[in-house]
Amino acid sequence: MDQSLFRDLLDQDQDMSERKWTLVNGPVIVGAGPSGLATAACLREQGVPFVVLERAECIASLWQKRTYDRLKLHLPKQFCQLPKLPFPEDFPEYPTKKQFVEYLESYAKHFDINPKFNECVQSASYDETSGFWRVKTVSNKAEFEYICRWLVVATGENAECVVPDIEGLTEFGGEVIHACEYKSGEKFEGQKVLVVGCGNSGMELSLDLCNHNASPSMVVRSSVHVLPREVFGKSTFEIAVSMMKWLPLWLVDKVMLILAYLVLGNVEKCGFKRPSMGPLELKNTKGKTPVLDIGALEKIKSGDIKVVPGIKRFSYKQVELVNGERLDIDSVVLATGYRSNVPSWLLEGEFFCKNGFPKAPFPHGWKGNGGLYAVGFTRRGLSGAASDAIRIAQYIGKLWKDETKQHKKLAIACQRRCISQF
Repeated sequence: MDQSLFRDLLDQDQDMSERKWTLVNGPVIVGAGPSGLATAACLREQGVPFVVLERAECIASLWQKRTYDRLKLHLPKQFCQLPKLPFPEDFPEYPTKKQFVEYLESYAKHFDINPKFNECVQSASYDETSGFWRVKTVSNKAEFEYICRWLVVATGENAECVVPDIEGLTEFGGEVIHACEYKSGEKFEGQKVLVVGCGNSGMELSLDLCNHNASPSMVVRSSVHVLPREVFGKSTFEIAVSMMKWLPLWLVDKVMLILAYLVLGNVEKCGFKRPSMGPLELKNTKGKTPVLDIGALEKIKSGDIKVVPGIKRFSYKQVELVNGERLDIDSVVLATGYRSNVPSWLLEGEFFCKNGFPKAPFPHGWKGNGGLYAVGFTRRGLSGAASDAIRIAQYIGKLWKDETKQHKKLAIACQRRCISQF
């Protein structure tokens, strides 16, 4: 690393001497979730030093703190493992939340990844004059600054929960929680619960509520594809991946919808409107994930889970729907999803959009200008994050090795010059 450039950076900032800072001899990775861990592991394999910053006090805080107890991976484990280290062989095909966290913790230990916890990034900006990134953090009210050549954004697609502004919700009077706060349906036993959202979380929470003797009503406002998790004992996702090797996307979509109809029947009779675009095309172009059914549809068909249209407004212990129907309810669970928080702290407007995703479409959204990289924003789950991590580590690794060789040559040349002068 060019120390003269770093000294120029110090000269520009008169307050630097009063602020705690450190020069990172390698990239700074923001986020210690699966994406950040995968990138760190691949960098470790390349022999590149790094620093991982994490705002929580643990790795994978989304999985450890903001997921429900019954959660399992929706895809087979071979599509969810991180680079360089597969899941243990004795893990089931769909590992539980606890097993996945255990895997991530063993992954971090295996690659000697030690994040700096409770480091909340306030801002990250690029200094064009010096060619360094300045990453400012707050930890226990103490400000700190990391200065680095490369910045890897690994905060992911689900950094912040989305809470919609619905008329009258503040006047509801009952318990209102986001899905990130939901752990189990046990506390809702005997209650009438409105689940707002019909994605994978909304469907699974409704099923969990039903299994704990609650009476859930699930809001289905927009169109959604519902597919079986397995077809005749085979993972639906695995079947789609296999077909994609030989067939065009549109044909795979048609086959998937036919299989879904054979296994699940006509889901439109259950209150679901099917999108005009196929499930894989919709996922690739809009990032909207199809719902993989694990039993909720049977509960809907039996009437144990009620499907209702969009919400017009809330009132005290009641909700009015867009069709004029009114429901008496005790609690509300907002399964309304998550969003990226990158725009709130990354002071950059060329690589990322306002929605916190890279502007370049997959597979080109991993590399920006000035040493900026993004991992885990492909809308392709853990397999997408793994491929990003490998690309980034290989690219930075090459830069690192080239610079290291150059510095060694300079050092040898300087040493020879000194000897000859002596």
